[in-house]
Amino acid sequence: MHAVIVGAGIAGMLTARELNRSGFAVTVVERNVAGREASWAGGGILSPLYPWRYPEPVTALARWSQAHYLPLAEELAAATGIDSEWTQSGMLLLAETDVEQAFAWASRFAYRLEALSAAQLHEREPLLAAQPGLWMPDVAQIRNPRLVKALRRQLASGGVVFHEQCEVSGIDVSAGRVTALRTSAGLLPAAQVVVTAGAWSGRLLESLGRHVPIRPVKGQMLLIRARPGLLSRIVLEPGHYLIPRRDGRVLVGSTMEDAGYDKQTTQAARDELLETAFRLVPALRDYPVERHWAGLRPASPDGVPYIGAHPEVAGLFVNSGQFRNGVVMAPASARLLADLMSGRPPILDPLPYGLIR
Repeated sequence: MHAVIVGAGIAGMLTARELNRSGFAVTVVERNVAGREASWAGGGILSPLYPWRYPEPVTALARWSQAHYLPLAEELAAATGIDSEWTQSGMLLLAETDVEQAFAWASRFAYRLEALSAAQLHEREPLLAAQPGLWMPDVAQIRNPRLVKALRRQLASGGVVFHEQCEVSGIDVSAGRVTALRTSAGLLPAAQVVVTAGAWSGRLLESLGRHVPIRPVKGQMLLIRARPGLLSRIVLEPGHYLIPRRDGRVLVGSTMEDAGYDKQTTQAARDELLETAFRLVPALRDYPVERHWAGLRPASPDGVPYIGAHPEVAGLFVNSGQFRNGVVMAPASARLLADLMSGRPPILDPLPYGLIR
């Protein structure tokens, strides 16, 4: 069995990994460089932001993935020498108004959640502007650029073939079955195709006559080169977050912009993100901004991704539309699709993720 995967983000590469382990020969076609789109640009928080606000299918994917991320990171580090820096840093949520809903959700799904006074929050993060909040101690993070680099290396060493800088412009179908991909490098025969093209997935699938509502939503982020220990926990407030890395760098995110496929950074976003960082942690004013970038999230209408077979085209599958939760849902999304393609009992009920809803 041979499968061609369109898109080498984290969803595509983890799908390639699952299929390769299920006995498939796998080819990955990527319009850019593997792992350099939304999977690289995001923050790597291994939890939905305000998870109680999401539909239950998102929680199901996130929970399965959260239980499998540390073993994945350890395996990749052993195989490639690249440490993805899985870290259980916990997450502080500020100015939360859905307290009752949050605690009901935490009780239902057995997540630890604690209400903190301003003094208690200050005790945990002395340099954070004191205010009440919620504390989720079990939330972890991963350094996503390192994760995708490790995945790329492991897959290549395991026989997965990569065609990078190779854009797919169309999918050829004959007698209701996929036959080939039209690419910038020519026609690529394919009997089984998985579309994991992130923000470009909807546009590619549109050519087959079925509207799959996946659209790009731009997010801009900053990286501040601070000292180790200045901030130890993820900090979330409505619309923004701070993510401390092990080396002291602090990610500041993130905007939400309907800008089509434009990935240009803007001064207005830079000012907004810096204002947030300095207001929450005034000591960050003393450290330089190292980078400013933008990425395109693959947004589905309710944040629930599309995972499964195309209803009209045999041999065509989709794993896309994870929106803001692509990293945290990626292991479960990939495993679920591989289960469906391999004929195994699926890890989760696939019905909520189907292309027909």
